[in-house]
Amino acid sequence: MSAIGVGQAVILGVVEGVTEFLPVSSTGHLKMAEGLMNIPVDDKAVVGFTAVIQVGAIAAVFVYFFRDITRFVGAWLRGLANRRERDNHDYKFTWWVIYATLPIVVVGLAAKPLIDGALASLWVVALSLIGGSVVMWCAEQMARFKRGESEVTLKDAMVVGCSQILALLFPGFSRSGATISTALVRDLDRMAATRLSFFLGLPALTGAGLYELKDATSGGVGVPAVAVGTLVSFVVAYASIAWLLRFIARHSFNSFVVYRIVVGVVLLGLLTTGVLDA
Repeated sequence: MSAIGVGQAVILGVVEGVTEFLPVSSTGHLKMAEGLMNIPVDDKAVVGFTAVIQVGAIAAVFVYFFRDITRFVGAWLRGLANRRERDNHDYKFTWWVIYATLPIVVVGLAAKPLIDGALASLWVVALSLIGGSVVMWCAEQMARFKRGESEVTLKDAMVVGCSQILALLFPGFSRSGATISTALVRDLDRMAATRLSFFLGLPALTGAGLYELKDATSGGVGVPAVAVGTLVSFVVAYASIAWLLRFIARHSFNSFVVYRIVVGVVLLGLLTTGVLDA
C-alpha cells in the first residue's frame, strides 16, 4: 500500500505551494500535515516525496522570474566568453548564487542521516517555529532597509546563503525566514531581501529534489502521487509568489512572526496531549 495516496498528495501539494516561499516553514507544515493524516514522516519515501514536490514550487520561481533568470544567465555566459563583461553586476551575482549554495550542499550531504533522523521530529519543528519567530522579529527591529538589489555584494550572498543551513538542520525554522531575516540584518530592503531569498533557493531546492527523486518513487510512494503533488505545488506556489511580493511592498514580516508562534504553540499542545506522534 502506498504511503501517500493521490488525494493526500493534492493536500500536501497545496501546503507546499502556499508555504515554500512564505517565511513560515514549508517543511514544518508538511510534517504537521503528514502527521495529521497518519503518514509516517520518517519513511524514506515520504521524506523523498517532500523534497521532490518542492521542485514544483521551484519551477514556479523559474516561470515567475523568467526574465530575471535569463538576464542573469545571459550576463554569466557573456562574462565567461568576454573578460570585459565581467564587471557586470548580473554576471557577478550569478557566481555569488553558485558560491553561496556550496555551504548548504556540503552540510546537507554530511548531516543527511541526522536530518532524516533525530532532527525530523515534530518537537524540533515546534521549537524551531517559535525560535525562528524570535530571529525574524529581531531582524525587523535591526533592519535599516538601506540597500536595494543592485547593491547586493558577495558577502551578502555568502552570509545569506549560509543561513539556509539553519532551516536544513532545524525543520520549522524556514529557509525563506532565515534568508530574508539575515538579508534584513545586512541592511537590504524588504524587496531585495525577498528576491535574494528566491534566487538562492533555486539551486539548493532543485538539487535537493532531484537528489531525493529515487527515494520518492521507490516503493512507498507511487509516481502518480509524486506527479500530482508536484503539479499542484507549482500552481499554488506561483500564486503565492505573486501575493508575497505584493504584500511585502506595504507590510512588515511581523504578521508571519505572530502566525509562526501560534502554530508552534498549538503543535506543542498537540504533541504534549498525544494527538500527534512526534
